[in-house]
Amino acid sequence: MSASLTLSDVACRRGGRLLFAGVTLAVTARGALVVTGANGCGKSSLLRMIAGLLPPFAGDVQVEGRIALLGEASALDGERVLSAALAFWAKLDGLADPDARVAGALADVALQDLADVPVRLLSTGQRRRAALARVIASRADLWLLDEPATGLDGASVVLLEQVLARHRARGGIAVVATHQPLDLPGAATIDLAAFRAEAA
Repeated sequence: MSASLTLSDVACRRGGRLLFAGVTLAVTARGALVVTGANGCGKSSLLRMIAGLLPPFAGDVQVEGRIALLGEASALDGERVLSAALAFWAKLDGLADPDARVAGALADVALQDLADVPVRLLSTGQRRRAALARVIASRADLWLLDEPATGLDGASVVLLEQVLARHRARGGIAVVATHQPLDLPGAATIDLAAFRAEAA
């Protein structure tokens, strides 16, 4: 697994308002970046820019490696059973053994016993873990996780931290926008509120 992320003087403007400017950083394989800041400061927008879904207002974003994004929604079909909903995405990745990847991801987030349950019947926390399983099954190099601990209990947060540690140990990168503290040893932290102040 080979991954890298470089932001050079990146700015974001949404709805006629400059959210942040001057963001410059680099994250290499096995690294992690925690993005903090108040609601509305642009955390989700930054992740979308890294994912290539939103062009930067200024600056440059360079990514090496495949990307997986966990947003606010799970992006899973509520009418399908969990394993089938995950397999839909795993097959689109074009990698070998989608069913095996899904099974492994479900085990990683302790949802293997719910593989045959429709997504719509899962609890909020279970849906969040299911969304994380979609990211895991993708085998992407760069994970972009927007508030991944939302709705998770303490035991599930520990699972999340363990999954992130394994991803990084394999050479992956994690960029995590969060209000909640997570155990991410050696992670860099950026507070977008500071860049908003500079932009004002």
